[in-house]
Amino acid sequence: MPLLELHNVKVRYGAIEALHGIDLNVEQGQIVALLGANGAGKSTTLRTVSGLLRPASGTVLFDGKPIQGLPPHKIVELGIAHVPEGRGIFANFTVDENLAVGAYTRSDKAGVAADRERVLEMFPRLRERLRQNAGTLSGGEQQMLAIGRALLARPRLLLLDEPSLGLAPQIVRQIFALIRRINADGTTILLVEQNVHMALDAASYGYVLEVGSIAMHDFPATLKTSDQVRKAYLGVA
Repeated sequence: MPLLELHNVKVRYGAIEALHGIDLNVEQGQIVALLGANGAGKSTTLRTVSGLLRPASGTVLFDGKPIQGLPPHKIVELGIAHVPEGRGIFANFTVDENLAVGAYTRSDKAGVAADRERVLEMFPRLRERLRQNAGTLSGGEQQMLAIGRALLARPRLLLLDEPSLGLAPQIVRQIFALIRRINADGTTILLVEQNVHMALDAASYGYVLEVGSIAMHDFPATLKTSDQVRKAYLGVA
């Protein structure tokens, strides 16, 4: 049974239908890439899974149980954490305070302390800047903080929305190495990413969204050789 399942999910913004009945599965342990042009519905899909949007119809199952309609904090408690596009950090909070926010649904102090230490070991730049306001960090450091904060919720499923956006190539490589490590440590990942090459290199499966519908889905090696994907997303004429 997949860890995450979307069945015929439709989402509307007023009279405009943004998702036209999509079906999507994420198996336990996978990195699944969700690809598509701007406005295709990628962020809408992640926001629907995390409870920020409520589907007009269809079913969202997590570990076999429906979660559509649950408030976001309940979905976090079930084991889903969302790193939104733009990172969503609290600029006037310190790095340490931002990390503490990630664990707000937890009461296991020893577990939180252990996870906090793991995050700081994974992101040593954050340890150096614990007392610094998050708004003064570089873009790459802010992305590390956003991911680290999400990990403090101890998610089984991590939703990542454009983690490389606006970052220098060297930092992008660091972020993707960390994404692979997080996955290797046991966290399943649903990844929305503009850098299609990096996304398909990291993923074990991929979906392509076009104007609110799933246009195709397959293993990364197949998607890389698809004329449709190559022309639309890989810059190949």
